[in-house]
Amino acid sequence: MAHELTSTQVQTGSEKNTDNGRYTNIDPMRPNASMLSILKRYFFEKSDRSQPQPGVIPVEQMTAAELLAGDDDRLYRLGHSSLLLRLDGEIWLTDPVLSKRAAPVQWAGPKRFHELPIQAQDLPAISGVLISHNHYDHLDKTSIRQLHDKVARFLVPEGVAATLIEWGVAAEKIQEFRWWESAQIGSLRFTSTPAQHFSGRGLFDRDATLWMSWVIETPTQKIFFSGDSGYFSGFKTIGAAFGPFDLALMETGAYDPAWPGVHMTPEETWQAYRDLNANRLFPIHNSTFDLALHAWFDPLERLATLAESQGQSLVTPRIGAPLALAGVADSQTEAWWRPLMQ
Repeated sequence: MAHELTSTQVQTGSEKNTDNGRYTNIDPMRPNASMLSILKRYFFEKSDRSQPQPGVIPVEQMTAAELLAGDDDRLYRLGHSSLLLRLDGEIWLTDPVLSKRAAPVQWAGPKRFHELPIQAQDLPAISGVLISHNHYDHLDKTSIRQLHDKVARFLVPEGVAATLIEWGVAAEKIQEFRWWESAQIGSLRFTSTPAQHFSGRGLFDRDATLWMSWVIETPTQKIFFSGDSGYFSGFKTIGAAFGPFDLALMETGAYDPAWPGVHMTPEETWQAYRDLNANRLFPIHNSTFDLALHAWFDPLERLATLAESQGQSLVTPRIGAPLALAGVADSQTEAWWRPLMQ
C-alpha cells in the first residue's frame, strides 16, 4: 500500500551537527586504543569461542504466507540488527544484511553464523526499509539490490541516498533524515533520533554521512531501534521525548574496552534501556557475525544475568521466531544460547 511520504522537523538543535562537512556526536567520543594494540589483542587475546560451532544456532524458517497471515503486529529477527516488523498489516525491515558476509566482498570478512530464516527473493512486498548508518554490517549492497524492486520506500540518514541511487534504487523512493525529523506513513510514524557512533565505508569517508536510531510509533505501540551506539546522554533525551516505550531493540555486541565510544557493553545497554523508559528489552547486534574479541554468547549471557539480578527477563526469541507485539509486556522467551555455551 502506497502512502504519501512527508517529513516534519520535531526538534531543533542537534540535527545541525556538521563540522567542516563531517558529522559529529552530541557527547565527546571516548578515544579508541591504538590500532597496533588492537591488532595485538586480536592475535593473542581473541576468545576461542568468538564463533559458535557451525549449524548450532537455532533458526526457525519463515514463509511469505506466514508473514501475511492474520492481522496482528509481529516482529521477527533475521539476524544481527536485521529485523522484520509487521506493523498494521505492512512489512518493514531494519538494516537488512542478508548476505553471507558483512564485508565489502563476499569472499572475505565476517561470515554469518547461521542460515537466514527466509531468503530475500521469498519476502513479500515491503512497505519500507529503515537504515541506521552505512557500515557494512548495517547497509549491504547485495541485499539492497535484491530487495529494492519490492520495497516502496527507504528511510535513511542524511548522505546515504547517493549510495542507494548508485546501487539502483529509484531516487523517488528515498527520503533522507537529520536527527529529530519524522515521517507519518499511513498509521505509522517514524522519527530519526540521535546515536553515538560514526559512519564510513572506505578510507576517506569517515563521518561523511549521518548515523541515527529510530523511534517507531504504531496506533498501539512505541518501539525504539538503536542502530549502533555507544552509551551517551541522548538516551535520556529520547526517553523523555518519546517514552515510555513498549519495546527497546538495543545494540549489545561487538564491544570492547579498546573502542568504548561506539558500541555499548551489556551493562551500558541495560542503563540505556532504563534511560529510555522502556518496558522490555530485546538485545540485537549479536549472534550473527564475529566482529569483536568476546565470546559470541557473551552479550546475551551478560545482559540476561544482569536482567535476572534485577528481577526481569529479556526478550530473546530464536532467529526467525514470531514475537507478538501486542503481548510483548508479558512475553516469555527462552535463553536459547545457554545450552550452546560450552
